Amino acid sequence: MRMVVLGLGYLGATHAACMAELGHEVLGIEVVPEKRAQLAEGRVPFYEPGLPDLMKRHIDTGALKISDSYAEAAEFADVFFIAVGTPQKKGEYSADLSYVDSAVEELVPMLRNDALILGKSTVPVGTASRLSERVDELAKDVQVEVAWNPEFLREGFAVQDTLHPDRIVIGAFPGGQAEALCREIYASVLEAETPMIVTDPATAELVKTSANAFLATKISFINAIAEVCDAAGADVTAIADAIGYDARIGRKFLNAGLGFGGGCLPKDIRAFMARAGELGAAEALTFLREVDNVNMRRRTRMVELTKDVCGGTLLGRRIAILGAAFKPESDDVRDSPALNVAGQIQLQGASVTVYDPKAMNNSRLLFPTLDYATSASEACQKADVVLVLTEWPEFRDIDPEQLGTVVRHRNVIDGRLCLPKSEWITAGWSYRA
Repeated sequence: MRMVVLGLGYLGATHAACMAELGHEVLGIEVVPEKRAQLAEGRVPFYEPGLPDLMKRHIDTGALKISDSYAEAAEFADVFFIAVGTPQKKGEYSADLSYVDSAVEELVPMLRNDALILGKSTVPVGTASRLSERVDELAKDVQVEVAWNPEFLREGFAVQDTLHPDRIVIGAFPGGQAEALCREIYASVLEAETPMIVTDPATAELVKTSANAFLATKISFINAIAEVCDAAGADVTAIADAIGYDARIGRKFLNAGLGFGGGCLPKDIRAFMARAGELGAAEALTFLREVDNVNMRRRTRMVELTKDVCGGTLLGRRIAILGAAFKPESDDVRDSPALNVAGQIQLQGASVTVYDPKAMNNSRLLFPTLDYATSASEACQKADVVLVLTEWPEFRDIDPEQLGTVVRHRNVIDGRLCLPKSEWITAGWSYRA
């Protein structure tokens, strides 16, 4: 089938390449010239394991083409995926839907055949209904259907999650062709017995925001328990292991530490709260405010713990930060807890040096005043404290004895509970977590 993906950021580029992998002819639309030029050469302007090879292969075969022309898109296919960004509005909790609206406003008047627009972007509930009304106004003598097909990608596993998802959700209005067309689009995925949930658009929109809200709640729950453990001298990892055996709870997303960040969970739970308020249901999601508060409090706690290790002041101390991406196997530093902590520590008078295996360029753009190293060992030169804030395998596998030869003081703070504690203590390190 021929299809168009509008917006080739993290979500759109992954979806376009994976649709080509499933055997479809795909045209990707990207309006940013630099990004478009890279993608047209089969190069991916961000780090995602497996995606560069997939992108390059399908660019070379011609199954995936890149353009900036909405006119070309309107001629190319009758199925269109909206995969543009929905960032948080500046100074507000609400989602900025201007990119979604712009895509619809530009595309629909150019359509000359009946078409299906499938939303992939994470949006507040009611967006599909509003867009459907606007599409009816813009369409010229053609029938254009709007449906929602939310994504459930994990950064670092996006290709796997697209080609082998744990579920497909379609939110369609009655009487349309969305379900039939989606069954054709995802035929090979459905043959693998992947569940397909067909519902109305509002429910599909809420499936995505509810999933993110639940995951954020689970992370903040275990971090709240970690605060109690700190006060009581208990072991939060043992607690997570024990309650994780309960099938009703599960062990995933019960890793205590610095908390969540990135371009999805923080903005999505805030947009969910904002939309609930607009619908008159603000009280139903008041707990999410505390989920957000707990998450942000972990960052402050890390700064205070570092200050405590340094004897009560950060002024003049040398601090090594290992990790900048919000999670391993990603170069995404949006709302990065690690960089937030690094910035706070620097503001309190410390000299801060950061190293991350993949996120250095993005980190420099976001926090240009920090110092950056080309290796973990270089970052830790003469450090008073080493903070491990992203759980990259490279950091988990560091030899604490060897690293101890380059630091000024053997103090380590394990912000992700990912280090083998006994090995570090045996090597003479003061270990905190």
